[in-house]
Amino acid sequence: MPQQPAQRKPTASSLHDSLDRFLSWLGTYALPVAIGVMSLVALTGWQSYFQVGDAQQLRFQFLEEAGSPLSAEQASAALLARPGVERFDSGRSEAPFWFRFAFSDMPAEQGVTAEFPSRHMTEITCWEEDAYTLVGAATRARATGNISMVKAGFALGPYAPTKASFVCRARFVGPASLTLMQWRAEDLAASAQKFHRESGLLDGGLIVLALFMLITALIIRQTIYVLFSAWLIANLRLAALSAGWDVQWLGQAVPHHLVFEMRLVTTAVYYVLTVTMFRTLFRDDLMRLGSPVPMRVVQWMCVALLLLSVTLSYQAFLPVLWAASVITVLVVGFLLVRILLARRSPVAVWYAASFAITMVAGLSEVVSAALGFRGTIGTVNSVTAALSSSLLAALAVAEHIRMEHRERIDAQEELEHTYEAMPIGLFTLDLEGRFKSANPALSNMLGDDVMKGGGAEWERYFKAGSWSELLTMVHMQPDGELEIDDAGQSGAEARKRFLVKATLARGKIEGSLQDVTEKAAAIQELMYLAENDPLTKVFNRRGIESTLDRAMQQLAEGKPLALAYLDINRFKLINSLYGHAVGDAILRMVCDRVKGMLATGQHMGRVGGDEFVIVMPDTSIQLAAWSCRGIIAAVGDQTYGIADKALQVHCSIGLIEISEPTHIKDALALADNACREAKRGAQLVVYEKDANVFRQREAEFSLAEHLSGQLATTGLYLDMQPIMSLKDPHASLNFEVLVRMRGRDGVVVSADRLIPAAEGYGRTGVIDRWVMGTTLEWINAHLPRLSNTQFVCMNLNGASLNDERFVRDAFDMLERMPRAACRLCIEITESVALQDLGNTRHFIDRVRGCGAKVALDDFGAGYTSFSYLRDLPADVLKIDGSFIVNMVAHPANVAIVEAIVSLALSLGMKTIAEWAEDNVTVQTLSDIGVDYVQGYAIARPQRPENILMAASAAAFIQNAELAYSMRRVSA
Repeated sequence: MPQQPAQRKPTASSLHDSLDRFLSWLGTYALPVAIGVMSLVALTGWQSYFQVGDAQQLRFQFLEEAGSPLSAEQASAALLARPGVERFDSGRSEAPFWFRFAFSDMPAEQGVTAEFPSRHMTEITCWEEDAYTLVGAATRARATGNISMVKAGFALGPYAPTKASFVCRARFVGPASLTLMQWRAEDLAASAQKFHRESGLLDGGLIVLALFMLITALIIRQTIYVLFSAWLIANLRLAALSAGWDVQWLGQAVPHHLVFEMRLVTTAVYYVLTVTMFRTLFRDDLMRLGSPVPMRVVQWMCVALLLLSVTLSYQAFLPVLWAASVITVLVVGFLLVRILLARRSPVAVWYAASFAITMVAGLSEVVSAALGFRGTIGTVNSVTAALSSSLLAALAVAEHIRMEHRERIDAQEELEHTYEAMPIGLFTLDLEGRFKSANPALSNMLGDDVMKGGGAEWERYFKAGSWSELLTMVHMQPDGELEIDDAGQSGAEARKRFLVKATLARGKIEGSLQDVTEKAAAIQELMYLAENDPLTKVFNRRGIESTLDRAMQQLAEGKPLALAYLDINRFKLINSLYGHAVGDAILRMVCDRVKGMLATGQHMGRVGGDEFVIVMPDTSIQLAAWSCRGIIAAVGDQTYGIADKALQVHCSIGLIEISEPTHIKDALALADNACREAKRGAQLVVYEKDANVFRQREAEFSLAEHLSGQLATTGLYLDMQPIMSLKDPHASLNFEVLVRMRGRDGVVVSADRLIPAAEGYGRTGVIDRWVMGTTLEWINAHLPRLSNTQFVCMNLNGASLNDERFVRDAFDMLERMPRAACRLCIEITESVALQDLGNTRHFIDRVRGCGAKVALDDFGAGYTSFSYLRDLPADVLKIDGSFIVNMVAHPANVAIVEAIVSLALSLGMKTIAEWAEDNVTVQTLSDIGVDYVQGYAIARPQRPENILMAASAAAFIQNAELAYSMRRVSA
């Protein structure tokens, strides 16, 4: 038969575990429940330990002493005529009151006693009515005779249970109510003992709870516990005031002169603490409700009550307190209802219950005092109300704390989850560099052994010296970061790079670790591409200019510097014939060959499609020239094998020697000029630092700098070259204005220097604006003396034609001086006009609309002049001077000019031939039919005053033979 499995015998350890669980259940659940049930049974079913007999309420007559003081006899006589009552209210009057009463029959072994239970009574004096003998007197400070202080008021007796009658005089402060209670002496003693026992119960319970809250606040540093403990003490004192035993504090008698002042301050302090605790418990709910005004009113009332409690009298302060209490009850009640409706908050429920009990008890006191109604809450119920409201408020605070604790737990759990799930490595280090904590992401980065053996050391995973860098960073920068490399263990992959962010906190280093290897590589690649050409791997323009800038800084040390500009000849043809792929391969191979010829410290950069710059620091111009010849040979001597092709490539180099001071832009421009010159056949052109081209460049730069300043037009002036009519030479005085410039040294700057400088630095608009404005003003000023002038030519630069600001200013000037505009003829270069035919057509139309004429300058030099001529409504064709110079020796030029004249005639245009330098040319032009002629054969440029003195352009002819011929034409 199969064996049955052996049953395990209970071990000592399992028995101990069971015992622990049983005792824990017993102490945590069973015994507390049993204690609670027993206490409930005791309160509801057991007989009270303090057996107190019933008191008998006495009727009495009362009288306010409104006038002069009364004697006991006088008061007794007056009281006999008044009806008996069981209660009277002083109505906050502080005048003396007289009252008369008599004991009733009551079986009592120890006699009977009359109690005057009024906490507002300040003094009392009683006389026996038969003989009007004084039987006793008492104040809050002391009692004499047969009157004693009992509970919250005073008592007279004991006396034998007879119908003795007494007359008493008493004073009150505040809204006093007086009743007379007759007790057996032993029952009053038991009632007083019960009264003080209940006050001690309330004192002890609430003070212990307040101390517990205060200690808790000190331990966990939560201010709400401090606030709640203060509120508990205030609630205790308010209950004591209501019950009438606030004349003592912690078993010590309060000085009688401070009792009423303390009552005022106590109510104000309770008010302030209640409002503050409500605001603290429901801060977030109140913000969501958006009801700041009512709460702010209540808070300002707190400040007012505190001040008034120490300045006003008891009688004046009470109405203010009652009004503030009513307003607070309404505001807080309204807000509590809104909070409960908006969110079923347990805190709000418990606080509402506590507030309701306090409100009922407080309003009962207020109504009783203010309106004279009989109070609805007695001594015992006041104690119960205070205890109940404190307990419910404690539950509200506890629920608030529980919710905060739950939120902290949830936040901690979420933080722990985030810590575990965070894709970035998180760690804690001690100050010796050992890992004290690490999340899974960090373990994945560094390895699972990072926390083994109490934590591995930092420098086990990162490069040497990284720990010192990290320590320095966290001490110098509160929230610093740095990038470090890993330790690069043998056999591992390529070295990784990490970003570390760390801070020093509580003697430990808290931080994060992020793998930025790919990011660092991408940044390095971007940095490389920022200064390098991706195709050829040499520097791009930015990179080579930075290199050149650094090299030029060494000029101050006396080191030489050479700059070469290399251009591959006919490279566009290679791209066109073989495609860009072959062209790119050629560029890479050319760069490889050039770099193989460069010395250490020399760098190459690509600045255009097939243009390169070579920076040669600390290299003399002679050595640089020798190196450039080697580069030319290396590039062109051997063919380039690409697929099945063997291509021959040659290059040209412009080499310059740089000296101080030279701008990078100027250096590159000069080297480019040298390269263009080399492409004409020399292959290598060298500009040494004392070459004339440098002086020319410097002068051009100085001129451009002047044109860029505020006094750009300073030194400009106009010359005028006559234009003679070949139809009637002596009948007209036409001319062209030519801009000139005189430098600061008085030397005239030639036009072939001024115009290129202005064009190179974008200042042509400044010059053209000045020329047009000056010309129009001059014409306008001398119109009477220019009666034979049909037109004044002015050349307009192509850049100005595309300058919107210049065009706007030009038409403003034309419209402002219409009489002078009718004499103006604006010359537009043909090549510029054809760049944007639509824009040129629009400009010509507007110019002609202002009354001015338009001439097409340098006509015939372009390739498409005839095909576009019909679209440009010009008035004049100015034949390019290259056809006019020595035209007699070139029959082809004569034929071209004849064709242009015939074409202009067909289109209704006039013709002007420029650069006419001899008599034969002028005669030939006249025979061909040209309308006007301009050149040295007629006159060189003249000063404006000379123009005004002449009658016609022919007046300037110096050659007698030509002058004679022109007179014959006019005749």
